[in-house]
Amino acid sequence: MHKSVFRHARIPVAIVAATGVIALGSALAPAVASAHVSAVAPGLAQGGYGVITFRVPNESDTNAATTEVTVTLPNLKSARTEPMAGWRAVVSKDATTEEATSVTWTATPGSPGIAVGEFGQFVLNAGPLPKEKTVKFPAVQKYTDGESVDWNQPPNADGSEPDHPAPEIELAAATDDEDGDSTATTAASDTSDTTARWLGGAGLVVGVLGIAAAGVAIRRKP
Repeated sequence: MHKSVFRHARIPVAIVAATGVIALGSALAPAVASAHVSAVAPGLAQGGYGVITFRVPNESDTNAATTEVTVTLPNLKSARTEPMAGWRAVVSKDATTEEATSVTWTATPGSPGIAVGEFGQFVLNAGPLPKEKTVKFPAVQKYTDGESVDWNQPPNADGSEPDHPAPEIELAAATDDEDGDSTATTAASDTSDTTARWLGGAGLVVGVLGIAAAGVAIRRKP
């Protein structure tokens, strides 16, 4: 149920950017209990750059608020967070490669964080993404009562969803090769070259046949 709730929710972008936290409403309270931290990134491709949105619902049984979220990144060259009222974001990098390894969002003093019945949206612009069909982003969610939840479990052996699955996104096939040239363009170019060669050859044959026919006509002319 929780997946459909998030998929069909229509929320003004301005409100999301300003607060990052959206109330689900008491009518949807039962859905929160089974909700998971998730990631969405429509339209992103392997090896590309783009926006990833992490959705974090409050699943506390003690009415505690979520005040910290850490997401592990697959060593990305670029990772930029979106300004978010009431939250401070810190991107951690590898000391040697300077690649982004994680990002942590922490509620600032005086901020209520994510209360029960709400979820937060944390936006990241990052890349280049791994050239893999599926990329996981293990996360840790912390509450004001000291509870910490690790969202890092792989699917169960039977393929069913675990209690705390790692957020993941699916990427379209890579559009760029190692030199940064579009593979689609390259393929189209190859096809165009092949077609041009074929048409050129066919044209040459037709031309030769035309010349031969003209010669025959001339010889037959009285």
